[in-house]
Amino acid sequence: MRLGLYGGTFDPIHMGHLITAEMAREILALDKVMFVVACSPPHKQDSVITEPAHRLAMARLAVASNPHFEVSDLEIRRGGISYTVETLAAVRDLYGLSQEDLVFLMGQDSLADLPNWREPERILSLATVVVFRRPGVSLNAVPSHFLSAARMLDTPLIEISATDVRRRVREGRSIRYLVPDAVAEYIARHKLYR
Repeated sequence: MRLGLYGGTFDPIHMGHLITAEMAREILALDKVMFVVACSPPHKQDSVITEPAHRLAMARLAVASNPHFEVSDLEIRRGGISYTVETLAAVRDLYGLSQEDLVFLMGQDSLADLPNWREPERILSLATVVVFRRPGVSLNAVPSHFLSAARMLDTPLIEISATDVRRRVREGRSIRYLVPDAVAEYIARHKLYR
């Protein structure tokens, strides 16, 4: 089995996440893409984040129609700060995957910050790192061995951000076509981001 692991805060999950994941699945011949909802992202310790249960529910609603997508609550069940290196090791052990068969999907902005992550060298040894391009993100400061270890994936530049979705909800504006309908309905029903 070839498994793509796509971690994130997903506050909320949006169409950009889903489009890039589907393209990665197809281009990389992945059997499954697992969306891992972070419990407490280390880079957002000073930010207000929606409760994990809501973010997990929205992710599950978003992927429900795609048999190749699933959502994992591994980091939420583990609790505490969510470190990618721990999640990759756990998933690799759980499924008995090789480095080639475990594909870690990340945005170009995350690759730019990878040297600051916990055990970045080990991350590169646990999984094949595949990077979605992001507009306006420079990789000039990224060490060359990180760049050579990562595969850049040419997917359309989808300029949707969770920050913008939350702002639009706060302002009473439409989020139609930015998130799946079921996610928009969940946000409205639970009065999130207001």
